[in-house]
Amino acid sequence: MSALAVLWFFLIFVLIAGYFVLDGFDLGVGVLYRALAKTDAERALVRRSIGPVWDGNEVWLLTAGGALFAAFPAAYATTFSGFYLAVMLVLFGLIVRAVSLEFGAHDPKWGRAWDACFTIGSFLPALLLGVALGNVIAGVPLAANGDYAGVPLLGLLSPFTLVVGALGFAMCMAAGAAWVALKTERTSAVHGRAEKQRRVWHVVILVLFVVATVLAFAMVKPQFAPGMLVAGAIFAIAFVVCIAASIAQAKMGNDLAAFILQSIAAVCLVALTAVSLFPNLVVAAPDSVGESITLMNAASSDTSLAWMTGIACIGVPLVLVYHVIAYRVFSGRLAEEDVA
Repeated sequence: MSALAVLWFFLIFVLIAGYFVLDGFDLGVGVLYRALAKTDAERALVRRSIGPVWDGNEVWLLTAGGALFAAFPAAYATTFSGFYLAVMLVLFGLIVRAVSLEFGAHDPKWGRAWDACFTIGSFLPALLLGVALGNVIAGVPLAANGDYAGVPLLGLLSPFTLVVGALGFAMCMAAGAAWVALKTERTSAVHGRAEKQRRVWHVVILVLFVVATVLAFAMVKPQFAPGMLVAGAIFAIAFVVCIAASIAQAKMGNDLAAFILQSIAAVCLVALTAVSLFPNLVVAAPDSVGESITLMNAASSDTSLAWMTGIACIGVPLVLVYHVIAYRVFSGRLAEEDVA
């Protein structure tokens, strides 16, 4: 197991965390769209809150998929072929969501249809990506050559994977509500609805996290690498503390701090996943013929990983600079007059 392989294992999870934080609130806004906005002006306001940033946020998902393909091709082949139907549904949702955002604002006649597409297109990725990650943690049936040997789509559903998917979904909902609360005026009706949604989803998150933890140790029984159990406990405690602190900051009216703490909690959840998996990329179910896909049997050559590292050292800072500029330029709260 080379140092570069270990580096890219964690870098891929950094990219996943970036997507979970940045596009997570976009997806949450989409699912909560009709609950937060009741009039045409309010719906325009909610769309405007994510309009300048939503497409750039999806770069992190594409980069994570590309990095997995280049760094660990065997893991990429197994996950993207085994989870083919789920991946297609996610892509379908992202495409429909993008089209609805572009056309919805300019086609009032079909406004309700585009709004429904926006909600459905946000719902599918928010739920299915968590279910897929839950399968990677719980283990999937693998053939001797490493191919997925289970039932397509329905074989990915189990109590644990559904709870993990629901937890990821709830995190997106809370992040979406926190973002809308941050971007709207405190006295607006939209802000009030976002506050109520955020409180509800924070409670749901804590309950689902407890249930997922119990199911993980009762059913999945993860095998932690040396030192990773302690790291996992630290990230789990940090996750709960961040959610609790986000709730407290929201009650104090500090929407920015509440959103940042919500985002840190999302990073802690991804980090917990990473340390619970290490050094596995795809865990084989107990009854599998094939072995788990790990850093040792799936990594590309050190030469390939070294080139990837060099490219990442150039590309990632540029992406980060873009995000910083975009969020600074479009910072501040929005009023209905801004979208009139």
